[in-house]
Amino acid sequence: MSIQQTEQSKPSSAGPGAASRSGQRLNAERIITLIILAALIVVPVAAYYGDARYWVDLATRLVILSIAATGLNFILGYGGMISFGHAAFIGLGAYAVGIPVFHSINDGFPLIASNNGFLHFVLAMAVCAVFALLTGAISLRTRSVHFIMITMAFGQMTYFAIVSIEKYGGDDGLTIDLRSEWPLITFDHPLVLYGFCLASLFVVMYLVHRMVNSRFGMVLQGAKQNEERLRALGINVYNYQLTAYVISGIICGYAGALLGNFTTFISPEMMDWTRSGELMFMVILGGVSFLFGPLIGAAVFLLLEESLSRFTIHWHLPFGVLLILSVLFIRGGLSGLLQKLGGARDR
Repeated sequence: MSIQQTEQSKPSSAGPGAASRSGQRLNAERIITLIILAALIVVPVAAYYGDARYWVDLATRLVILSIAATGLNFILGYGGMISFGHAAFIGLGAYAVGIPVFHSINDGFPLIASNNGFLHFVLAMAVCAVFALLTGAISLRTRSVHFIMITMAFGQMTYFAIVSIEKYGGDDGLTIDLRSEWPLITFDHPLVLYGFCLASLFVVMYLVHRMVNSRFGMVLQGAKQNEERLRALGINVYNYQLTAYVISGIICGYAGALLGNFTTFISPEMMDWTRSGELMFMVILGGVSFLFGPLIGAAVFLLLEESLSRFTIHWHLPFGVLLILSVLFIRGGLSGLLQKLGGARDR
């Protein structure tokens, strides 16, 4: 933190040309951002009225996964915490929608179990917050590969726990007969659901941006660089990391509630460690520590999945090769590549 302040206080020796180039790079980044936002707004609407509703579903899935990836990027990219069990939060959020609807239909509990959207999403975030608090308090006592393994272990424990509950379908999953209801909002309309998800993505990205640039975010990023130095300054790094882990779990739980409303079918397979791996791939591919990295990574991931799966059922193999090549040769993921290309054009 002090180093950053010292560097900021240094006089610039590059002259007015450097400021001009910096402004041009900023404009290039803004153009790329505006293109992404325009595509998210225009393409699904055009696809819906152009009788290509498959692309609306694909865009909805993209936005929901981007929310979850943003939650993971908050601790992975800015906090250096590599969690391999974040799919558990998505699954818990989805079951927080399906279980109340199940009891509302089969047991007739309108007060404590209904298709009330406020109840579903508050329940999803509350359950994930408690789960993240309990598991994070234990997981953060470990470091490096041990942290990875224990988060994956907690995720698999949740997976097998849901499999063992036959009342909610067990391994066969559970159908959500009623989507969440909000005043003046119906998730049964594809564009309404997509618009709600897209607005949620913007809100989540804004909140993450504010947190990352706050004192809390600076401490989190400082712990990623040198945790021992922050401890020497008297900062309780553990509390900051645990808070970030809980916030990340809440974001993924919210995405899970949206995913449950989108698919209207939930199963323990949503919590499997392979899903956590896919979520991590999206973050790495898009670029860790970049605000739009999860969105770019999720978009490329889904487009590659859709295109490669049309040629072979073993699409994971070429996709894995592409991911390895991107990690080896594209530092900072696709977001870092775009930033470098923008800087090269401005020179």
